[in-house]
Amino acid sequence: MEIFIVLTFILGYVAITMEHTFKMDKLIPALLMMALSWAAIAFGIEGVTRWFDPTTSQLITDFSQLDKHHLLEDTLLHHFGKTAEILIFLMGAMAIVEMIDHFDGFSAIKKMIKTNSKIMLLWIISFLAFFLSSIIDNLTATIVLITILRKIVPGNTDRMWFSGLIIIAANAGGAWTPIGDVTTTMLWMAGKVTTAKLCLLLGIPSLINILVPLIIASFMPIFKGTVDKIENTEKSNKYAGLMLFLGLGLVIFVPIFKTVTHLPPYIGMMLSLAIFAITAEIISNRQIKLTYGGDEEAPDGHGPTLKALSKIEMPSVLFFLGILMTVAAMETLGIIFTFGQNVSASISENTFVTLLGIGSAVIDNVPLVAASIGMFTNTADAPVWHFIAYCAGTGGSMLIIGSAAGVVAMGMEKISFGWYLKHITLLATLGYFAGIGAFLLLS
Repeated sequence: MEIFIVLTFILGYVAITMEHTFKMDKLIPALLMMALSWAAIAFGIEGVTRWFDPTTSQLITDFSQLDKHHLLEDTLLHHFGKTAEILIFLMGAMAIVEMIDHFDGFSAIKKMIKTNSKIMLLWIISFLAFFLSSIIDNLTATIVLITILRKIVPGNTDRMWFSGLIIIAANAGGAWTPIGDVTTTMLWMAGKVTTAKLCLLLGIPSLINILVPLIIASFMPIFKGTVDKIENTEKSNKYAGLMLFLGLGLVIFVPIFKTVTHLPPYIGMMLSLAIFAITAEIISNRQIKLTYGGDEEAPDGHGPTLKALSKIEMPSVLFFLGILMTVAAMETLGIIFTFGQNVSASISENTFVTLLGIGSAVIDNVPLVAASIGMFTNTADAPVWHFIAYCAGTGGSMLIIGSAAGVVAMGMEKISFGWYLKHITLLATLGYFAGIGAFLLLS
C-alpha cells in the first residue's frame, strides 16, 4: 500500500509538471492522486502497522486499543479541516484582489512612477514587487507589475529583463510575511511560525535576496539610458486609490486579528472580505447581494462582490486541495516522518533545507513544504521553519518554471526557459545564497 501511494504521487506529479505536453490541467492528476491515495488507505486499513497521529505528532504502532476505521475518519477529517482553512483563506485573499482590480485600484501604483530612467525604474519596480508581494502574494504582484510595465516600457526585450527581476523580487517579498506566499501561509496556519518572528528573521535575508541581483543588474548595459514614455489615454476610476489602500490594509489586518484573538487566520480574512465587500457595494450603489437565482442574468447583473467571487481561480484551489491531501495521506502512514528521520541522520537540517529550496526551482514548493511540515517535529518558531520559508519561497526564482510568478511572467512576456536560464538564473542564484548567508548569520 505504501509503495502504491508513493508511486501514485510520483506519477501524478510527473503528469502535473508535464501538463502542457499532455494538454491536461494540473488539477486533474492532483485530484486523482488524492482520491487514489486515500482509497488505498481505506482498502488496506486492516493491514496498517504504523500511523502518524497529526494531533500529537507521534507515530502510533500499537493499535490494540484503537478502532482503525474510526482513526481513519478522525485523521481524514483533521487533514481536510486544516487544508480547508488554507483554501478558504486563499479564496478570501483572491476575492479582495479581484475587487481591487474591479475598481482599477492598481492603476494608482502606476501614477507613483514618474521616472523614465531605466536604472531608477528597475529599482522602483523591483521594490514595488518586493513589498506588494508581501501583502497580496507573489503571483498577483507579478501580474500587476508586468501589466503596469507594459504601459511604461515599449520594448519587449527591455520588459523581459525587467520581468526577470520582478520574478526574483516578488518571490523574495512573498517569503518574509505569512500572507505573501502559499508556503509561508501554510507554515503560519500550521502553527510553525508566528508573524512577528517570520518578519523579523526573514526580512533582511529576503531583502538581500533582491538587493544582490539589483546591484549587479544596475551595472549591466541593458539598464543604461532611458525608456520612451507611452502616452496614457486611460480614464481613471475616482475610487481607485481608496480601494487599493483599503484592500491592502484589510489584508494586512488579518495577521493582527489572529494575534489579538488567537482565532484561525481564515476568520480574519472573512471579516476583511466582508468589510471590503460592504464598501465596494456601497460605492457601486448596489444592493448588497452575494448570490443570484437560476433565471437571473449573472454575474454581470450584480455588483463587484459577486463578480470578484466568480473570477476566483477554482482550478488553483482544487489543485492545492489535491496536493495537500495527497501529502497528508503519505504523512498519515508515517512515510514522510520516517523519511525526515533518515534525512536528519545523514545530513544536517540546513543542508537539507538548502537543497529543498534548490529543488523548488524544479518541483512545486507547495508539496515540498507540506512534506517538510510532516518531517520535522521542531517547536514553533524554531530556525528550521523560518529557513524552510525562505528557501522554498525564493529558490523557485532560479528557473522560470520554479514559481507561479515565473510561469505567469513566462506567459505574459513570452520569456523562454533558455533565455531566463542564460540571463537571470545566475542573478537569482547569487541572491538565493546571499540570503542564506544572511539568515545563518542572523540566526
